Amino acid sequence: MDPITTRTVTVGDIAIGGDAPFALITGPCQLESLDHARMMAERIAEACAPTGTRFIFKASYDKANRSSLGSQRGLGMEEGLRILGQIRDEFGCPVLTDVHLPDHCAPAAEVCDVLQIPAFLSRQTDLLLAAGETGRAINIKKGQFLAPWDMENVAAKVASTGNTRILLCDRGTSFGYNTLVSDFRGLPTMERTGYPVVFDATHSVQQPGGQGTTSGGQREFAPVLARAACAVGVSALFIETHQDPDNAPSDGPNMIPVDQMAGLIGDLRAFDDLRKSR
Repeated sequence: MDPITTRTVTVGDIAIGGDAPFALITGPCQLESLDHARMMAERIAEACAPTGTRFIFKASYDKANRSSLGSQRGLGMEEGLRILGQIRDEFGCPVLTDVHLPDHCAPAAEVCDVLQIPAFLSRQTDLLLAAGETGRAINIKKGQFLAPWDMENVAAKVASTGNTRILLCDRGTSFGYNTLVSDFRGLPTMERTGYPVVFDATHSVQQPGGQGTTSGGQREFAPVLARAACAVGVSALFIETHQDPDNAPSDGPNMIPVDQMAGLIGDLRAFDDLRKSR
């Protein structure tokens, strides 16, 4: 398959798409406190510095798609957006968060550079339209139940608002019960829409509901899949990280320990540079 040149979506001063080096979307799954977010942003910046990798700090103020009612959901919109705004100002990095309802979009867009549509909500027309109308960049997670070519219709809903600042993100495909697989044919397939493609390495190794009341995961395979995605070709990588994943409030089994991020980013840049040099 011949290489495809995608349009470029600019987030802050980060160019995503075309021949630009991959951008990194990274941070903890869930906001825990301002001090924790500051610590994570500082350590991420240190991990990115040796390669000059540009990052978008991500964290969620509400995790509405939890496995069970007892799972921790987060700090809530008001406190969460306050923290994300401070991280944006203090570190000079763009910030990203999930939105789950149409009326979340406008308030989140006042603070966040990127609004993220969760995979389970990727066909919710009202949500996609409300997100698009903010004019912010929109990262749409491909539903685990969708084919990659279905994302053209999803993107068209956002584009109908006049907003073409669209990123399409693969995070694995349902394969039986509690299991996801990554079909790397899907990356160039989604790229044919002309929009930059993101690969979510950490949620692709998730085992949805695999621990009964919570999701499991196999974080040891996240670097493997991330390298493969860079070899195929992507515009951005999504990798959640935490200083103590095993004690994180959500998605710990698939997050990468932050002290491993510098080495991983270095490896990924080498794969990305090779792919884009060809």
